[in-house]
Amino acid sequence: MGFTYAIGRQIIRPLARVIYRPHVEGKANVPKSGPVIFASNHLSFIDSIAIPVAAPRPVHFLAKASYFDSPASRWFFTAIGAIPVQRGAGQAALDALDQQRTLLEEGSAVALYPEGTRSLDGRLYKGRTGVAFLALQTGAPVVPVGLIGTDDVMPVGAKMPSLTHRVTVKFGEPLDLAHHGPASSGKARRLATDEIMAAIHALSGQELANAYNEVPAQNPIERIKQVLPHERR
Repeated sequence: MGFTYAIGRQIIRPLARVIYRPHVEGKANVPKSGPVIFASNHLSFIDSIAIPVAAPRPVHFLAKASYFDSPASRWFFTAIGAIPVQRGAGQAALDALDQQRTLLEEGSAVALYPEGTRSLDGRLYKGRTGVAFLALQTGAPVVPVGLIGTDDVMPVGAKMPSLTHRVTVKFGEPLDLAHHGPASSGKARRLATDEIMAAIHALSGQELANAYNEVPAQNPIERIKQVLPHERR
């Protein structure tokens, strides 16, 4: 990633700033070095471009492996700090956590979306506990991020981003979640996740959905699983 990402950061970041003139708040809240997790709301495909463009330090995030199929898209996604991963549950989810943990252990910054997937109606959904698990396991501080307007720049289903809207990126104060307990505790993960989501809500000002952003169930078994109480990773 090193060379391509360095070149891409020098090209894409200034270009995006000129075109979209993002309004950025709270850059001083971002630790200048060491591991850090950016936990953000998720409104649009371009969220994973907006955060690296606005952040005062390099940021990496996971992206679907299919985005790297062609040479052109591979160069672009590598240049903006994306790392290919097979999406899914089970082993795929564990592999993704391992990749993120490795980045944090190397002192890097990673960006994650606790909601799990994009909000289609603009509301802020309940957070899944994977981000909190990673923070409690590694000790990395969590910087909450509130994105505003990215869904106007590139709504779900749009092929190309609009050039007429402006994006706002707000970085909140770092959260030390260690007081909630160890990563092995389900209660600690849930409480830490709720603290993260409250901080994101304070920045984004979105209406709260008070529900998980679930992918529509494909069969009766999946529908039963969605209504049963369980911890969403």
